[in-house]
Amino acid sequence: MTRTEKEKMLAGELYRPGSPELAADEAANKAWMARYNVSGAQPAAERRVLLAEHLGHVGTGVVVRPPFFCDCGYNIFLGDGVFLNFNCVILDIMPVRIGDRTQIGPAVQIYAADHPRDAATRSIGLEFGRPVTIGADVWIGGGAIILPGITIGDGAVIGAGSVVTRDVPANAIVGGNPAKLLGKGGQTQG
Repeated sequence: MTRTEKEKMLAGELYRPGSPELAADEAANKAWMARYNVSGAQPAAERRVLLAEHLGHVGTGVVVRPPFFCDCGYNIFLGDGVFLNFNCVILDIMPVRIGDRTQIGPAVQIYAADHPRDAATRSIGLEFGRPVTIGADVWIGGGAIILPGITIGDGAVIGAGSVVTRDVPANAIVGGNPAKLLGKGGQTQG
């Protein structure tokens, strides 16, 4: 049986993003983002209803300040008490899971979308993705970038402006480009 491009995408395989099914998903997502991103004056409960209508999971007490941008929406899973500040971008062609009470600063970018390293494969328009998992009680400073396939452990701190290119252990403090270990458990090196 032939798999659809969406099935390939969700499996983390090479896929063609311009397929009709994925184009329909993209159009629906753009329409949802347009509605959500003008909801800033609405009560938090109404914004939460909008989130729950489109995202894969929205825990209790979640706050996502508009504007907010994503690829699909249905691959984003937010635990209880998650906070995303203004201008966050999540490229969620694969699952992006964010644990309970995690706080994410403004303009943070989380990428599950990836591209082949081989130029010939890229030139024919194939893409793939790798899931991103962020634990509970994580703090990600403004402007940080989390690359595809990254896992961030519970209680970690990601410094503002950091580019996270490798997994981050629980309770670690990382910063810089590329992000490097600065400390653990509230104590910094230095």
